Amino acid sequence: MANIKSQKKRILTNERARLRNKSVKSALKTAVKRVDVAIAAGDADAAKAAANEACRLLDIAGSKGVLHKNQAANRKSGIAKRANAV
Repeated sequence: MANIKSQKKRILTNERARLRNKSVKSALKTAVKRVDVAIAAGDADAAKAAANEACRLLDIAGSKGVLHKNQAANRKSGIAKRANAV
C-alpha cells in the first residue's frame, strides 16, 4: 500500500472504476451474444431488437470511457451488418 495520501485515494478510486468497467463490459458481451444467438437462429426481428440494445450499451460504454468511442462505433457497425444480413 502507498504511503502518500493522494495515492491511497487514487488506489480506492481506481478499484471502484475497475469494478464499474468490468460490469459494463460484461453486460456488453452478454448483449452481443444475444445478437449472435438470434442471428444463428435466423430470427431477423429478434436479431434487430438485440442489435438495438447492444448498440445502446455500446454508446453508453463509449461515452463513459469504458471503450474508446471509435472502438464502440466499429463494434456497432459490425453488429448492424450482421443483424441486417439475416
